[in-house]
Amino acid sequence: MKKVLIFVTNHGTLGNTNEENGTFSPELTHALHVFLEAGFDYDLVSINGGKAPVYGTDIEDDAVNAKILANETFQQRINNTIPAADIDVNDYAAIFYPGGFGLLSDLATNEAVAKVSAQHYEQGGVLAAVCHGPAGLLPITLSNGEKLLADKTVTGFTREEEVDYGTIDNIPFLLEESLARAAKQFRKGQPWGELVVEDNRVITGQNPASAHAVAVALVKHLL
Repeated sequence: MKKVLIFVTNHGTLGNTNEENGTFSPELTHALHVFLEAGFDYDLVSINGGKAPVYGTDIEDDAVNAKILANETFQQRINNTIPAADIDVNDYAAIFYPGGFGLLSDLATNEAVAKVSAQHYEQGGVLAAVCHGPAGLLPITLSNGEKLLADKTVTGFTREEEVDYGTIDNIPFLLEESLARAAKQFRKGQPWGELVVEDNRVITGQNPASAHAVAVALVKHLL
């Protein structure tokens, strides 16, 4: 059975504010729904391990989100994430970064996790990320010294969406600007509309509406 390594954040607030945050639940659960339907297993991994903060668990009229959140296996794994130092990247067919603001404060700069993802990619693996998840791709440096994103076209949560969401003044950094500087090209569509960009085994989605489609694209690479 193929397994997806999912990196989630340990950071439980929006930047340095007191507002509860972490991983945005629907971006994780909608992707997991696709992986499970395809017959894949998964591990939830964080920098430090242990219980991972999640928000968006109370969204109404989201049956997929509610179903995954109620799953006993999911609850066990999200409350006991595996420390990144304890995993063997060779056990996984792909790596996925769901979004949420939390990872802007840890995975976006963590070199240890970046090395795991670099190794996976250089061994022919697939990297996928959605919304703020592409921030986790920023620190990835390949063995030739080049940044992963230097020759990639990507997307991610946009400035317009930050403004709409009311977070523009509290985020640690503006993801669109960082991706535009780091990548060959930053592509974006209409705010809150689905957009997925694929470029040489790197799959990125613009926003929460893109989580399902990112997972579908990832599954296609693995079948």
